[in-house]
Amino acid sequence: MDFPCAGGRNQILAAFSAEVIAQLAPDLEQVELPQGRILHEHAEPVRHVYFPDDSVVCLVASMQQGATIETATIGCEGAVGIATAFGPRRAFTTAIVQMPGLASRIASARFERVAARSETLKMIIIRYQEMVLAQAQQNAACNALHDVEARLAKWLLQTLDRTDRNTLPYTQELLAEVLGVRRATVSDAVQALRAARLIDYRRGEIEIKDRKGLERAACECYDVIRSYIAQFPDTLKDPRG
Repeated sequence: MDFPCAGGRNQILAAFSAEVIAQLAPDLEQVELPQGRILHEHAEPVRHVYFPDDSVVCLVASMQQGATIETATIGCEGAVGIATAFGPRRAFTTAIVQMPGLASRIASARFERVAARSETLKMIIIRYQEMVLAQAQQNAACNALHDVEARLAKWLLQTLDRTDRNTLPYTQELLAEVLGVRRATVSDAVQALRAARLIDYRRGEIEIKDRKGLERAACECYDVIRSYIAQFPDTLKDPRG
């Protein structure tokens, strides 16, 4: 099952009509997103919409005591902050760049004005929001029921699907934040995948050695979420259907 936009072109932008793109173009800018950049904070106003090309963004839920966990991953198949098409929004999660790269960006207020004039654009956004919700629901079950090693394998594969890189710039601290576990727990999971010769780990970098083996090590949620995303382009062929 092929992952959409494997070449790095943003799938959402590709689905917009030529008329919509023409309206967005004067205010749509390409930006470089460094790893760790926060695109919006939980409970803060969402001021921009981002359409990743080869960058990958993690939506993270945070608890009062400081614990965090990933709820969804967004790359070239989607967008961050796109719900502002329906008016000003405060973020439900914190959006953090996990894989550096390029994205297109537009001010939320400008995007809302364009969306107000296109019912088809609104339906595309609704379909996309449904897909992200399905991903978040699957991750909620995954985080509660599956072991850290399987979840780590799933998470690494989700990044690989969205980038052409085989070496990922991930520290164990970052992995602990998105998986919602202690650093020592992540270290054990990394060592287990390394011992199985699925990955290699050097300080701050994970190299994928055996993707097929990593797929076998991942929990069932990887295939479920991948299928949601792979089927998404078909829902855009006639967004009214």
